[in-house]
Amino acid sequence: MTETRTVTPPLGGAALATDSRLLDSVRAVGARTGVDYTEDAAVSDLLARHRHAVDQASRGTAGWIGGLALAAGVIWPFVGNVVPATVGKPLLAYAPAGPLLVVAVACLTLVRLRWKRALMHKELAGYREVLGLARAYGIEPAHVPAWLEGRREDGGGKGVTPIPRYVQAERSDDESRTPSAATAPRKPAAVSEYERIADQGGWHDEVGWLMLFAGGIGPAVAVSSGEPLGLAALALVPLAVVVWITGHRQGSRKAGLRPEAEAYARAVVAARAAGAETPDLSPHLRALLDD
Repeated sequence: MTETRTVTPPLGGAALATDSRLLDSVRAVGARTGVDYTEDAAVSDLLARHRHAVDQASRGTAGWIGGLALAAGVIWPFVGNVVPATVGKPLLAYAPAGPLLVVAVACLTLVRLRWKRALMHKELAGYREVLGLARAYGIEPAHVPAWLEGRREDGGGKGVTPIPRYVQAERSDDESRTPSAATAPRKPAAVSEYERIADQGGWHDEVGWLMLFAGGIGPAVAVSSGEPLGLAALALVPLAVVVWITGHRQGSRKAGLRPEAEAYARAVVAARAAGAETPDLSPHLRALLDD
């Protein structure tokens, strides 16, 4: 089933129409690929369809078989030296790992080829070309989805299909240049607060468990060794509770601010796509759009 969610293009027709020479270049790309990249609804549908196709290409039966074969191939030698039926029999203990790893590599390579082929579709390649041309004319998208450039889900990495770079062009100042009526959204205080605390927390669960473990093992050592100082570790138990409560509060605070921060980020993308001049999104807000 094809996804039906609406996708806001990084740049829309209004932004592309602010310069007549850029608009002519975009139309030339569209004539070559059969897509009108100045039509926002068509581009939104295009991105939604291809996002689904790219996601599907990275999954499927081949991916599952490859992942399972890889795990089995790595684990088999360790299991083979423990299971009584294969102990002392190198052929049974090690040999099966080779074919399993071959199957894993073949399946995972096939998945990657399908994924890259989906990203290289001429309609997507054309839109990346459009974004590259827009940058050459000084029109920068507020956010380019990580999947469109073949980057990691967290937005990192160069990507296998980056936006092409072109020589910087001078924007035309003639009468054919179309001004945009779009306005930049106002940044709420809640969004600034989300950006301030976005990097906080994330370690409370781990530290809390370590404190709880130390608080439990210390008294046990004290009892077994007769060393009363070990009982002092019991003080770590209430500290672990405090750490957990602090982490829970920070997580709840970020969760409460996230919807407004995400809505603002999407509003900025939409305004920039419509040709408005907007502030650049912070890495924290970009991360929300890549989720």
